[in-house]
Amino acid sequence: MTQPAAPSTSGFFNQEIADAYDRRNAGLKPISDSLHFLMRLALADVPAEARVLCVGVGTGAEILSLAQAFPRWTFVGVDPSAEMLAVGAHRLTEAGVMDRCTLIHGYVDDVAEAGFDVVVSLLVAHFIRREGRPAFYAAIHDRLKPGGRFVSAEISGDLDAPEFPALLADWKQVQTLMGATPESLAKLEDGLRDVLGVLPVAETEGLWRDAGFPLPVPFFQAFMIRGWHATKG
Repeated sequence: MTQPAAPSTSGFFNQEIADAYDRRNAGLKPISDSLHFLMRLALADVPAEARVLCVGVGTGAEILSLAQAFPRWTFVGVDPSAEMLAVGAHRLTEAGVMDRCTLIHGYVDDVAEAGFDVVVSLLVAHFIRREGRPAFYAAIHDRLKPGGRFVSAEISGDLDAPEFPALLADWKQVQTLMGATPESLAKLEDGLRDVLGVLPVAETEGLWRDAGFPLPVPFFQAFMIRGWHATKG
């Protein structure tokens, strides 16, 4: 993504956070396992030798999940955090799939290659403020071949809906599993409103349609995490 489209996520993911990222997410393994399982089902009809772009690849969890299920797929992963990429490269090497991967330090706009069969971006879009989302989704659309598939999951919800306080209470349970302190939980709502770019479901789906994905299909929800897939129109 272009620099104006999003804050530098390296501010979120320094070396200390990168080293602890997988450890903090261990409590969410049932959620991530379900998300990855359903993602693989949604992509089951993609060609056997697909080329896949992972935007916000982080520590490589999506590549690992897909590489094991689809042994002839090859991958490009891009992430603005050099520290996260280093952890990801280590994990992919340990898993024996690094020879099928290229990792790029940067944003989606820094990926010169186009014509991908699939673009995957899990738990990334909520780091992009509302004003940057159209450019983000358009950049993903531009890197897909006609008929290519886009899969994304993000923190999503209407923060002004009557049910939001109850949804926030559920989300605090999720954050507690990740090691949140009472102090950080007290600031959680402010973070959702003022730090992250959390959008209502209908607004996200509208932005997808505007970017050239005419039929976003919801395939996953776990509290505030929602996932969609779509075909490039």
